[in-house]
Amino acid sequence: MTTIVPTSEEDPSLAIVRFTSQLAWADAGPEAADPQVTRLCREAEESIVAGRWLELATLLVTSADLVSSKISEKDFECTYTIICSLVKNVESPDEVLEMVKAIASKVVQQPNDKASLRLKILFNLYNLLDNPTARFQVYMKALELAVNGKVTEYLVPSFKKIDSFLKEWNIDIKDQRELFLAIANVLRENKSLAKESLQFVTKYLATFSNEDTQVLSEAKKEAVRAVLEFVKAPTIFQCDLLDMPAIAQLEKDTNNAPVYQLLKIFLTQRLDAFMEFQNANSGFLQTYGLVEEDCVAKMRLLSLVDLASDESGKIPYASIKTTLQVNDEEVELWVVKAITAKLVDCKMDQMNQVVLVSRCAEREFGQKQWHSLRTKLAAWKENIGNVISTLQANKVTEEGTQGSSSSATQGLTVR
Repeated sequence: MTTIVPTSEEDPSLAIVRFTSQLAWADAGPEAADPQVTRLCREAEESIVAGRWLELATLLVTSADLVSSKISEKDFECTYTIICSLVKNVESPDEVLEMVKAIASKVVQQPNDKASLRLKILFNLYNLLDNPTARFQVYMKALELAVNGKVTEYLVPSFKKIDSFLKEWNIDIKDQRELFLAIANVLRENKSLAKESLQFVTKYLATFSNEDTQVLSEAKKEAVRAVLEFVKAPTIFQCDLLDMPAIAQLEKDTNNAPVYQLLKIFLTQRLDAFMEFQNANSGFLQTYGLVEEDCVAKMRLLSLVDLASDESGKIPYASIKTTLQVNDEEVELWVVKAITAKLVDCKMDQMNQVVLVSRCAEREFGQKQWHSLRTKLAAWKENIGNVISTLQANKVTEEGTQGSSSSATQGLTVR
């Protein structure tokens, strides 16, 4: 027989049980409600006395969930503040994880009811925790709630700290993949964050660098999705997808080979190659939700970048007209579009009908680009070294001249 040690009715946890159970059974009448309220309060007292905090937390979240739609936001927040505080009573890491799972699962269960407040409760729970693994679990639940409750705007600012979070959480590759995909899904809810979304999909795909064929196949769906997101995005002109194993596998896949081919065209070729692809794969763009007019516009800009990368630094208007397949009147318009998109820095010489390029963006940054950068840095280092040597030599010569002049002056003074 269990011995009940009386606890004060002011105990916060007991007050929550009494409050929620009375509300839950309010429509049943006193005869039916009172015994149930008494039973639940007794169970809560037993758990408090015995220090069974996980059991108490489970009882509290179950009770709170039953009446969440009936209580005010203030009472709802107060209820969960008390529930979340129970994690400070637990010492076992495993029990902390179980309690966090029990609390967070209930919080996200009704995303359409007080979504922003539920997200705030998860943030509060996160800040109460010292266990890195438990913190990660809460953060993942927050991502789930943000998407389902359509409150992603509250979570997006935290994505800038993901690198520091990863160091703190110390999670394995599997959890990293889950995290990157969840963040990408949150960012996809906002079209203005397409670039950031693609960055996290790229992070996800990068985790498959050293995997076998079977594991790589798990990333196939997201690999296709990443390519399509890049092609669709009107303001993204550079990515590091092409050399990734998760992307490269598409080339040998019968169903997805055209997707890989399209990416290769957008990163390494010009408009004529895209037009040939379109003619050879009629219906492809429509199948994947791509608009030909948008693709052509993007390829024209990328083709202009390709022309600008020529070492001569000069692009004849005639070359632009031919490569971009436009009229004479449109040449300067597309140059201006490229400048506006920050793809090139240049000046238009209308008299000589050439574009003078001072800088252009890279369409991809792979081994070739790294080698080019290394060569330029080596040349820069050598030039700086030559300048320093020249300055030092001039300094020595100057000091020697000054020394000779000083000796001569001293000699004259002695005499």
